[in-house]
Amino acid sequence: MNRHRHPLFLFSLCVFWLTTRALMLWLLAHDTLPLLGGGGVAREVWRLYGHWYGVLSSGAFPAHDPLWQYPPGAAPVLLSPALLPGLTYFQAFVALTLLSDAAITYALSRAGTRPGRSLRGAALWTGGLPLLLHVPLARYDVQVTALAVIALLTLPRSTRACGAFAALGALVKVWPVLVLLGVERGRATRSVWRWAALTGAAALAVLLARFDNPLAFLRQQGGRGVQIESLGGTALGLATHADWPGTVRYQYGALEYTGPYVSLVAHASLAATAVAFGLLLWWRTRARHRTPATPYDAALTAVLLFTVTSRVISPQYTIWLLGLAAVCLTSRHTAQRPVAALIVAATAVSAVVYPVLYAEVEAATWTGCALMVVRNGLLVTAAALSYTRLWRSTTAGRAPLPAPARSQGVSTGVPGGVPRLVD
Repeated sequence: MNRHRHPLFLFSLCVFWLTTRALMLWLLAHDTLPLLGGGGVAREVWRLYGHWYGVLSSGAFPAHDPLWQYPPGAAPVLLSPALLPGLTYFQAFVALTLLSDAAITYALSRAGTRPGRSLRGAALWTGGLPLLLHVPLARYDVQVTALAVIALLTLPRSTRACGAFAALGALVKVWPVLVLLGVERGRATRSVWRWAALTGAAALAVLLARFDNPLAFLRQQGGRGVQIESLGGTALGLATHADWPGTVRYQYGALEYTGPYVSLVAHASLAATAVAFGLLLWWRTRARHRTPATPYDAALTAVLLFTVTSRVISPQYTIWLLGLAAVCLTSRHTAQRPVAALIVAATAVSAVVYPVLYAEVEAATWTGCALMVVRNGLLVTAAALSYTRLWRSTTAGRAPLPAPARSQGVSTGVPGGVPRLVD
């Protein structure tokens, strides 16, 4: 994009952000409408998060609550509405979520205005998030995504900052640790993992000293079954039309299938996750070439593979994918453009799945099953294409890139001449 057009584009982006976020707030305010979830979307914050806020404020994690399935780092996020004392817990939570959304938009915009970079990432995030209607405002996945996005965008400047932000994200919801997968081998990898370990250990020590029962989430997480929106859940939903006798039950904070073969499907999902991890390790050992976008592309591929093999795949998971796809699109070297398009399509279908037609999905009607086949089919296609394009862009024969720039004495894997992004 011509640099002289940046101010006009950024102004248009700002106006579009304000308009779409106002619309999301309007939808959240009318959450009780049947097609908007009948109050179920907002209830997550004012009832569940609000309840946990009270427990966490007393200095303990909700150890005996089967709905508590989050790492210790989730506590500061859920307690953060106390920073805005003039608002109710619900209002403060939504305000901080919007602030995190704005931080992501700003970081992507700043990265996109650098020479040789693109504003497509900022545009994708700004236009993609409202496809989920008001759901992102009532979940804390935007906050987690902000940590992962900032970790990736700080990598060209500082491996220390990248590792620190990734570690903080991992303490909140685990998956941000995957953004470190594509860091250049050698000194950069050692530095980023060293700082991730130091930051994670320090933050965890503070949480262990502040709260009781910090590891209680492991028991609840281990007991989770097959959610109706997962790949396995889609297969079981279709099986109900072939007289499979299973039923849907609310447990561990989600609607899950119970009945014959459910345990087998759950174990198959775990096995698929192990295979995905093996594929990622195989790629890392075979990759011989890099582009400035390789860390971004690898992060998106990794999170996609772990998402599609999950036993859950809630609609808000696409928030993570949108954020990582947006980071990829800030680089003109990315191989993930068609993958980003598939993620946007899957995001739009996810909003139809939940909250619009969730009753159809729960009842496993033909309509509900068709929606899940389309949504999950798009995600599986995106994951396969993402891995294939990452593999081809880094293992196919090509001339080596120029020597990478150095920052703080550590190789960052970004060719010389690419400027620093954010601090």
